[in-house]
Amino acid sequence: MKKAIIGKKLGMTQIFTTDGLVVPVTVVEAGPCTVVQKKTEEKEGYNCVVVAFEEQKESRVNKAQLGTFKKTNVPAHRILRELKLDNAREYEIGKPITCDIFEEGDKVDVTGLTRGRGFTGVIQRWNQHRLRMTHGVSLVHREVGSMGANSTPSRVFKNKNMPGHYGHEQVTIQNLEVVKVDTARNILLIKGCLPGPRGTIVTVKESVKA
Repeated sequence: MKKAIIGKKLGMTQIFTTDGLVVPVTVVEAGPCTVVQKKTEEKEGYNCVVVAFEEQKESRVNKAQLGTFKKTNVPAHRILRELKLDNAREYEIGKPITCDIFEEGDKVDVTGLTRGRGFTGVIQRWNQHRLRMTHGVSLVHREVGSMGANSTPSRVFKNKNMPGHYGHEQVTIQNLEVVKVDTARNILLIKGCLPGPRGTIVTVKESVKA
């Protein structure tokens, strides 16, 4: 991977192509991301750059992160993430990474957190159907149902679909197309939908399968 950037999902809209076709796109505020640290294979065991995104007050940053920012003379930022790039040695500390590293037509993979839905039942979480609404079923119709045999094996098997926490998972959507790059406003228009609600921090990186 040679290209990657941190961004914020702003929402969805649609644009028209030169052929008159309507294309649904997600608007991403991509960068600028300032390089605050470089990790090398000789010292840390792998090559990457640590980038910062979204400036904020120093009082809202912990001491460890604040020390990293002051060491490189970079203002305090809200997001610090590693980007494992093959050409990490080429980046300079203190220099920004902007959205112009991508071009129209590029294929990208986008990673983000899905929308959290809290504690949900098996119908919403696993798309199971209801129990019978007629005779033979007690007062509940949206419960899990049978858990398995009683005497053998006398336990519930692992990976049984059960109620629980649904959403707020890291998801990567692959092979999305960059429709437009607006360098003046640090905006990427990516075809299709991205994980998470508005305001989600996403990582846009070069596609691994393109």
